[in-house]
Amino acid sequence: MTQKTNVNCQTIQELKKSSECHLEHIFECGQCFRWNKYEDGYIGVAGGKVVYAYEKDDVICLEGAKEEDKNFWWEYFDLGRDYGEIKRELEKDEILKEAIKYGYGIRILKQEPFETLISFIISANNRIPMIKRAVENISIRFGDRIEFRGMEFYAFPTVEQLARATVGDLEDCGTGFRAPYIAEAVRKIIDEKIDLEEIKKLDTDEAMKKLMEFKGVGPKVADCVLLFSMQKFDAFPVDVWVKKIMQKFYLAPDVSLNKIRQFGKNKFGDLAGFAQQYLFYYARENKV
Repeated sequence: MTQKTNVNCQTIQELKKSSECHLEHIFECGQCFRWNKYEDGYIGVAGGKVVYAYEKDDVICLEGAKEEDKNFWWEYFDLGRDYGEIKRELEKDEILKEAIKYGYGIRILKQEPFETLISFIISANNRIPMIKRAVENISIRFGDRIEFRGMEFYAFPTVEQLARATVGDLEDCGTGFRAPYIAEAVRKIIDEKIDLEEIKKLDTDEAMKKLMEFKGVGPKVADCVLLFSMQKFDAFPVDVWVKKIMQKFYLAPDVSLNKIRQFGKNKFGDLAGFAQQYLFYYARENKV
């Protein structure tokens, strides 16, 4: 039985933002799956909370956010980081300089590791609308219900909540061939008492090895989990769009995914993850 939470829609938090922040760029750059366009902004679920986010002058307005959650949202949107400095460094590369013009407002969200792990297992060989649908279905079936603006939303389930799901249940949620991987990941976390927050403390290479012990987690999925939930900014996930832009502008057309990944990490170093997001958004928007 899922719990029910009511959200007071009159509560609006305002988070002062820099010019290097644009919600459309943040939510449409492939890093998250629980945010959807709504009225003048986006409505989404994160950390068991639902808010309607929109921009007004130099602030992000979060309708439904509680006063005690202000720090959570500040951290979630990574508003304490100087993206201007990051972009000035990356713009020394002419291709990235062009890419940043398209995605100037991207910020890398600080997402919850378990939800990110399961979401990106679902992402393997999948399209964003299908990923979003599967993640939403899992949340509806196993997560806690939240009422907001007269609508129903659902938090992503905890490990314990998702442990109730059978492979068949997960298939019914639209996860396809990935269902056994999800079920096994949940069992592995519980049986082996794996703490993803502890993996987060490891260096990038060691953390990647640990993540790839989960079935269904290859280099791309592991890099996404590292970048989007563990703040490993030297990770460089290579999906179809990044592969296309890297082969078009940086490397030969027949270079392997692993070599593209290593090239990206070597070329962009500690800023590789930021570079990846700008390149992904540019490549997809321009259908490279």
